[in-house]
Amino acid sequence: MDWAAFGEWWGAWGAPIGVILTILGAILAYWIVKRLIARVVQQVVSGVKRRADAADTEALSSSPLAQVRVVQRTRAIGSVLNTIVAWVIAALALILILSILGVNAASLVAMAGFLGAAAGVGAQGVIKDFLNGLFMVFEDQVGIGDVVDLGEASGVVESVGIRVTQVRDVHGTLWYVRNGEIVRVGNKSQGWARVIVDQAVPYHADVEAVESRLVEVATAMSEEPEWLGRIIDKPEVWGIESVSAEAVVIRLVVKTRASAKDDVARELRRRVKAGLDDLGVQLPSLQQVVVKGMEGSR
Repeated sequence: MDWAAFGEWWGAWGAPIGVILTILGAILAYWIVKRLIARVVQQVVSGVKRRADAADTEALSSSPLAQVRVVQRTRAIGSVLNTIVAWVIAALALILILSILGVNAASLVAMAGFLGAAAGVGAQGVIKDFLNGLFMVFEDQVGIGDVVDLGEASGVVESVGIRVTQVRDVHGTLWYVRNGEIVRVGNKSQGWARVIVDQAVPYHADVEAVESRLVEVATAMSEEPEWLGRIIDKPEVWGIESVSAEAVVIRLVVKTRASAKDDVARELRRRVKAGLDDLGVQLPSLQQVVVKGMEGSR
């Protein structure tokens, strides 16, 4: 073998070949890592499906909410890992290519610092969205199907992304909320909820009789099979919430599962109205009843 000829040839074509091999190696490395991440994510999702006895992810809506959240968080984390791996491999490949082309280390460091500063200034909004979305997913602050209040938008969560969260409000409008703009999350679908009925009755009404009827109506409802699994605590009357010349406002509260709050509230109001009708209480005709007190107390 003519080493001199090979050395001459390599001197002419070594750099382009090294660049091509580096690019191919980076692509191969990303493909391998991406397949590994996808396999891990699929195994987690398949395990959740088997435990939930669900044929596909959509069927998990009938399974416990925790299982749905595991699937969502696992896929979101897989997406994040893919993005991070892609950037890391691209950065390493770029450094190797520049080294092959003869760019010295000092220049590489200076270029990296310049690019980092430029990215920090130009993409700080995107970075903020990304980091906030990452914490929201990891901490399970919101999930698909949750009823949330994000400040500027409230409604049902349809998608939780790393950069944008989609919320559909009661009017059907789909809001795209940047995660970096979310400074607080009010989740109405986690844990339990409380139905609060502030019932106004005439000033001269028998308050004790009204309170007794409210408890009776709510308790009877909570003991019915249809509502037994939705109401999770004994109904209570917290007493008089406000008094005016026209009416006395009495507060009835019922603790429910978070997902059942609205259904329980509507049915409870209907039954309260029927119960007061049976008691002969004529509700006051008021344009507005101002209730003093905090709904969030207790």
